[in-house]
Amino acid sequence: MKALLAAALLLGAALLGRPAGVNDAAIVADGYPARLSDYGFFADLAKRTPNARVTGYDLETPLFSDYAGKERYLYLPAGAKAGYQSDAPLDLPVGAALIKTFGYQQDGAFKPLETRLLLHRASGWVAIPYVWNADGTDADLKRAGTRIPVTFTDPSGERRSISYAVPNQNQCKDCHALEGRITPIGTKARYLNHRGQLEGLLAAGMLDRLPRDAPRIARWDDGTAPLDERARAYLEINCAHCHNPAGAASNSGLFLDWRQPNPIARGLYKRPVAAGRGSGGHDFAIQPGSAQESILIYRMESTDPGVAMPELGRATVHKEGVAMLREWIDTLPAR
Repeated sequence: MKALLAAALLLGAALLGRPAGVNDAAIVADGYPARLSDYGFFADLAKRTPNARVTGYDLETPLFSDYAGKERYLYLPAGAKAGYQSDAPLDLPVGAALIKTFGYQQDGAFKPLETRLLLHRASGWVAIPYVWNADGTDADLKRAGTRIPVTFTDPSGERRSISYAVPNQNQCKDCHALEGRITPIGTKARYLNHRGQLEGLLAAGMLDRLPRDAPRIARWDDGTAPLDERARAYLEINCAHCHNPAGAASNSGLFLDWRQPNPIARGLYKRPVAAGRGSGGHDFAIQPGSAQESILIYRMESTDPGVAMPELGRATVHKEGVAMLREWIDTLPAR
């Protein structure tokens, strides 16, 4: 009887045009709904107005993705809390979802291109992409990914035209796999610990605790922060999801987490494991005192699919980010 009543209430809300709330079953059940609207994450999908317990957040230093803007949301089911962890991503319960929409400013408004979901099911996390329609009213499931022609203006005022790549479902694992299992990346306390975001989650009953000494990472473009901290923050969020001992690039021996204590492991005077054209003829991942001779810069300035790093998620060079890293490397003392 209760199930029939709940179904009737949902149907009535739909007929009256009122949002029925988040569809928890769509998050945890097998399979994938055909449309983003089927999840009910947004009370008004076209305006991306979040439903209850869908909370917006951002990162102090975000991943570069071809200058795309991003709107991020965390959903927790009723009564659930995220578990604070000092180094790993927040411990999110089964039924949680991470919603990230990519898009560009056009005619003074944010135009969404794709929304990537991370859904926490009993079997673990799953990742799935949805591509928005031309009207911006809904997004359709695209497990095979796709390409979208995009023209935009970068921060320097340069007009750029690219073939924007929406990853297929398997490619999501290339960044999000840790020891073979998909895991969130951006929901670490140190990325969220600004503008009162963690305090807000705690006050809303969505976070179990918040130590006073919660870590905080630097913002890569904050000129008032130490250059070394900015560079390490940038390399961690853009590279360390693969370049860590349990990541896809573990065999490289190049580990770019922000507190990596071993200077060779973080690239200084580190020779590549396998020499090839990806080295650009240079000897070290990072040649202190010479960004021009550093493999890291050579690969970040390339868009050649066989050379470019990161391998996925960009068809352009992040001019401003690379300029900051060049300055950092050039100021490192040479031995």
